[in-house]
Amino acid sequence: MTGGPRTPFWLSPLYALLRLPYNRVRSIRQAPFLAQQKWFRYLLRRGSSTAYGRTVGLAPHLSYADFQKRVPIVSYEELYPCIEQALRGEENILWPGQVRWFAKSSGTTNDRSKFIPITRESLHYTHFRAARDMFATYLVLYRGQTQLLQGKIISIGGSHQISPLGAHARAGDLSAVLLANMPRFYRFFRAPSLEIALLPHWEEKVPRMAQALLRERTSIVGLAGVPTWTVVLFDELLRRTGAAHILEVFPRFEVFFHGAVSFTPYEALFQKYLPAPYIRYMEVYNASEGFFAFQDTSKYKDMLLLTDHGVFYEFIPFASWERGYLEAIPLEEVQVGETYALVITTVGGLWRYLIGDTVRFVQKDPYRLRIVGRTRHYINAFGEEVMVEQAEAAIREACAATGAQIQDFTVAPIYLQAGQRGAHQWLIEFIQLPQDMDQFVTVLDTTLKRLNSDYEAKREGDLALGPPRVVALPLGTFHRWLKNKGRLGGQNKVPRLSNDRTYVEEILALGTGTATKL
Repeated sequence: MTGGPRTPFWLSPLYALLRLPYNRVRSIRQAPFLAQQKWFRYLLRRGSSTAYGRTVGLAPHLSYADFQKRVPIVSYEELYPCIEQALRGEENILWPGQVRWFAKSSGTTNDRSKFIPITRESLHYTHFRAARDMFATYLVLYRGQTQLLQGKIISIGGSHQISPLGAHARAGDLSAVLLANMPRFYRFFRAPSLEIALLPHWEEKVPRMAQALLRERTSIVGLAGVPTWTVVLFDELLRRTGAAHILEVFPRFEVFFHGAVSFTPYEALFQKYLPAPYIRYMEVYNASEGFFAFQDTSKYKDMLLLTDHGVFYEFIPFASWERGYLEAIPLEEVQVGETYALVITTVGGLWRYLIGDTVRFVQKDPYRLRIVGRTRHYINAFGEEVMVEQAEAAIREACAATGAQIQDFTVAPIYLQAGQRGAHQWLIEFIQLPQDMDQFVTVLDTTLKRLNSDYEAKREGDLALGPPRVVALPLGTFHRWLKNKGRLGGQNKVPRLSNDRTYVEEILALGTGTATKL
């Protein structure tokens, strides 16, 4: 990448546009607690006039200790009666006024669709403010080496439709809700058109997206989306053009903003799609419930926690969570290296809400973190406590050792039976099969032993827990499963780990895979 401003960057007109959002990022690096205290007071003031606030005893000048005593930590299921009232159009339930938008997500904690309230404040202070701050940070970080403002970003949106509970509210994938509410100014910097981006059926959307994007080949400079669905779009573009890689399709492509699933299993695949050293990968933590963090430096892959974006954070030590103790601590008490279940209170009306993610802080000055798993998505069928982070690292090393490339995967236990030891069953869609499947399984197993002492202990002597059993699924199996579940596209994703066999039995029923012989 070449070129840059002729005047010093800090005196250029561009910096005038970036000053406010970038200064906010610098402020939360330097004084994260001031921002958290500000939002804590704002949330109490606004929440005290709601039905939920009156029920639990919210008051504008409540202390944090009293807030902890009065407001229970809740799951989606526990908060749903209030959300259902808001879905019916009732006002002042969880947040002042009427909620007109809901992010619909089946998530990965259960099969029922979740409807997350999206208020005007959560659009403005959380999602759009964080997006502005992220782009400002990127532009400052790579000043003189980026063409981001001279091109367009591909946005892979989901679908949205009138809520079945009334014409007063609309519901859809988070990406679709954001696209539909996006300020007009930002529409000049994205592609394809909203008409195409919001098409409800992916079988129609992907070909039409590819066709539209090929008409703008020289303007595309990046993409923001989920790796899984980006792969589907990239494959369609390569099929249509006969190009060897995406840089032959979009010669100015420079950055991929990715989130929703871990990028670890996709790294090798994207290096083939985008084979150039200047390509940048920026991770974001943007969920239906809020935009919580993004990668703010080229030095680390870890993400900066956004403390000035309409969210008050609390954290439950994961060891306490496993024992059933839902006692949360504020940001200032977290420790580097510990795993926490994330609890949020937001301007969307979520009060001490268990989002279901687990995070681990790698720094406290500033506060940078990694997403390491889900509170309900880890395998502990034999006392092995395998986390998503460990499974993804193991599959990455197995792929690297055997030349394999994967599209997606999920893992579930095979429980102990009379005369049969237990195991972990890995259902994997391979884009490129391993050169040696036995070696693939060995590296998978060895890496998990290295990363997880509990897994290693349970594997000793092959007495209770045998080696992994890999099933190579036909390409498209996960796609068909998601479609059958009504979860195709958008923020939906294949669950990585499950402590029961519900998902894997449904997936196995769709196609014949090839199991390893052990």
